[in-house]
Amino acid sequence: MHDDRSLVEARLKRVLDERVRPAVYPESVPLDVAVWHAPDEPVPVAEGLAADPEPIEVGARWGAPWGTSWFRVTGTVPEAWAGKTVEALLDLGFDENMPGFQCEGLVYRPDGTPVKGLNPRNQWVRVGAPVAGGEQVRLHIEAASNPVILDYHPFLPTRLGDKETAGSEPQYTLTRMDLAVFDETVWQLVLDLEVLGELMAELPVESARRWEILRAVERALDAIDLQDVGGTAARARQRLADVLAAPAVPSAHRISAVGHAHIDSAWLWPLRETVRKVARTTSNMTTLIEDEPDFVFAMSQAQQWAWVKEHRPEVWARVKKAVADGRFVPAGGMWVESDTNMPGSEAMARQFVHGKRFFLDEFGIENDEAWLPDTFGFAAGLPQIIKAAGSKWLLTQKISWSQTNRFPHHTFQWEGIDGTRILTHFPPVDTYNCSMKGSEIAHAARNFKDKGVARHSLAPTGWGDGGGGTTREMIAKAARLRDLEGSATVVWETPEAFFRKAEAEYPDPPVWVGELYLELHRATLTSQAGTKQGNRRSEHLLREAELWAATATVRTGFPYPYEELDRIWKTVLLHQFHDILPGSSIAWVHREARKTYERIAEELTGIIRAAQQALAGEGERLLTFNAAPHTRGGVPAGGARPAAPQGRTRVTPRPDGGHVLDNGLLRVEIDGRGLVVSVYDIEADRETIAPGSAANLLQLHSDFPNMWDAWDVDEFYRNTVTDLTDARKVDENGDGVRVVRAFGSSRVTQRLSLAPGDKRLLVDTVVDWHETEKFLKLAFPLDVHAERYASETQFGHFHRPTHTNTSWEAAKFEACNHRFVHLEEPGWGVAVVNDSTYGHDVTRTVRTDGDRGTTTTVRVSLLRAPRFPDPETDQGVHRFRHALVPGAGIGDAVREGWRINLPERRVTGGVDEVAPLVTVDQDAVVVTAVKLADDGSGDVVVRLHEAHGGRVRATLTPGFEVADVVATDLLERPLPETPEYDGRRVALRLRPFELVTLRLRRAS
Repeated sequence: MHDDRSLVEARLKRVLDERVRPAVYPESVPLDVAVWHAPDEPVPVAEGLAADPEPIEVGARWGAPWGTSWFRVTGTVPEAWAGKTVEALLDLGFDENMPGFQCEGLVYRPDGTPVKGLNPRNQWVRVGAPVAGGEQVRLHIEAASNPVILDYHPFLPTRLGDKETAGSEPQYTLTRMDLAVFDETVWQLVLDLEVLGELMAELPVESARRWEILRAVERALDAIDLQDVGGTAARARQRLADVLAAPAVPSAHRISAVGHAHIDSAWLWPLRETVRKVARTTSNMTTLIEDEPDFVFAMSQAQQWAWVKEHRPEVWARVKKAVADGRFVPAGGMWVESDTNMPGSEAMARQFVHGKRFFLDEFGIENDEAWLPDTFGFAAGLPQIIKAAGSKWLLTQKISWSQTNRFPHHTFQWEGIDGTRILTHFPPVDTYNCSMKGSEIAHAARNFKDKGVARHSLAPTGWGDGGGGTTREMIAKAARLRDLEGSATVVWETPEAFFRKAEAEYPDPPVWVGELYLELHRATLTSQAGTKQGNRRSEHLLREAELWAATATVRTGFPYPYEELDRIWKTVLLHQFHDILPGSSIAWVHREARKTYERIAEELTGIIRAAQQALAGEGERLLTFNAAPHTRGGVPAGGARPAAPQGRTRVTPRPDGGHVLDNGLLRVEIDGRGLVVSVYDIEADRETIAPGSAANLLQLHSDFPNMWDAWDVDEFYRNTVTDLTDARKVDENGDGVRVVRAFGSSRVTQRLSLAPGDKRLLVDTVVDWHETEKFLKLAFPLDVHAERYASETQFGHFHRPTHTNTSWEAAKFEACNHRFVHLEEPGWGVAVVNDSTYGHDVTRTVRTDGDRGTTTTVRVSLLRAPRFPDPETDQGVHRFRHALVPGAGIGDAVREGWRINLPERRVTGGVDEVAPLVTVDQDAVVVTAVKLADDGSGDVVVRLHEAHGGRVRATLTPGFEVADVVATDLLERPLPETPEYDGRRVALRLRPFELVTLRLRRAS
């Protein structure tokens, strides 16, 4: 037989594009259209429905950036269409190649009942099936003219990312507003031909199955009368029936399809628009669930569910019914799909506390899975947090984006820093927006790395963000792929059903230990410094507010601010979403975030001040309150008393220019350039700074990544660097030295200080930043031989190598830490601690002088200046505080990291001291939270963990009468383990990095 394969395939494409697809709607009549443009922000639905619109024609331009337009469409179904299926086709000016990221609409009936969303691949609204003819049609569309930020030429700077700078030029052209006859037989033929054509293209040319499909398609095309597609579609479908009925082979890969719409809680749109995106999508999905009996849809992010409940009660009622029917599934058990690298220990825990509690309270549903398809890498402390929240599985997709190394598994056990293991799945379909294309299904089967021992994978199916979720076409394709020869099999299932199957078939999967590092988007650890600082500050203010309010409630009857703290926590957690905290959202998002953090700080400071004053009472005695988990200055952790007097720091001229700081513990030499050339540990008789090098060195790099500007820093940025060594001023300033530098259009003012009694050099840096596409680092070259270093992560720390022996290590040229990095030789180490930065790099250097040996350089990342999606990223004034801590063991790094983030507060009062609510007798055990139980019982909840990485015995002593002590999970529910409590103290035995939550019931 002659090879005419390409001829038939080309014929299939043209016939589908030019004849069959257009015949799905063989008849149409125009609708009458009128529009009212809301003057500013979106208005309530009732106001939009009641507005007086003006006529508008198809082809007219509409929609200023970020505007809302209310379209009213009216018409009459022709009498001649009686008995047919009729749909309204409502094209606002969509680009079908861009499902999401553009204009969107939500359709309402005149009574305000939402019908469904309008999206680029979902432009239809069912009018009747069948119609009687003569029906009057009246629909209202709340249309959002969200501008296209990520266009065909992506990453170009644009002012469209903020309503304040976007202008008023109309963005879209009204394209089609019709009533049309829907020919379901032709529509089904389209899906038959698409599924077979896409499958055929994935099969080997020498495969008999490919040729069987080819000949069946050819026969079907022969059966179509191109001038009467509707009249011949059934005949064409009949000729495809046999190849569509051929069952899959027993060894076929098995895909669990989960209806999905990954909706970023803010990204290229503001938070207020996400509220509407969620309403559109949930309207679509509840309608689809009513029409498709096998379909299952899963939605994560409790915050988004809460938005539907608050803002769209009519949609919420439909959602609740679908949940009760088991078809609309709450997934993930987190408040939002957060970043997991940067949130602190308690914040990461509270993501699960608030997320799981919402689903439990609203639906009685407990999530067993964490659902984070799009998060930019995963911290090594996360498995323990997932388990402590009562969950046991994790799904993510993003690691498939790594640039350098291919992750070796798709289903595996992920082991965290404390030894906790979580069954984890990376869908081999390599997208969280699967559309049931044959290429996607074939890729999942080919790509699956666990063949031979497992055969199940998951496919999140549906358009995300503004795409509206799963479509009826995807469901129709999945039905054909349920059991089809040559393809993986597809069935709609819940995430829980998939994980149970995966667990059962793969009882002993491989293990991956440590962080799941994404070899991409590394710059998200630095972009939008103001947002990151707001997050860090809010986390620590929340710790203080809970601690002092709980202490004041127990001691004085102070009214504990349950509702305020719950609301603030949810706001902070929302802003940890994986495009807000990472700094990859538009300018509008970060402008609002800065204002939100300011408001949070003011409110939390008020709670702290009121609680502390209640504890201090009236009087003139000066008390120092210490919210850190370690004693400092003679003030116990979680308590208050007058601070102990310290020694003094001498500031003297340096013979070669500059200054010397000496407090008896450290001697610091700062040269005439304002660089630190010596930090001498007097007790250890040890120099800290690498020979011939200088610390406090600001370094400026060019920073223009190949793509994803706010997200990425590419390794070649290191090829060019400017050391900022010129100083305009270096002068004595109290117990320190002030340094002023200028470069480009920017200015830096630093204060280097050595407080009495402190074994740390504090570096306080204020940058007035006005650079573009630059990367600013602060370098500390250290005379330490270290093959690895420790970075703080949630509830512990994680070690990374300093060498680049393999591509896996070389790829980690920018990494995340929380409050400290620490490196050491046996018996002596150095920590670099910070109050608000996350990105850093650590490198090793071999000395070429006679001494040889290696030194290690720690560089903290301060600021970037990408121009997309926010062209003014980080422009303005920023303040950073870092400290260099010589002679530090890991315990010193932990302590100093807390200290720089929780400065003491001084309050005048009438008491001699405020005793801590709880005390722990071992510094290795860090208390991360002291609060009252969320249920309002008045019980005191204490969360703690082992922080040094070793086994420890410790005693926790309550400072109040306790009836009993119960170990709980993160949601404060009892666990089977019984703490050792003798009526006065709790005996603790902790493994390395173990996390423990205790509930202390107060004696009546």
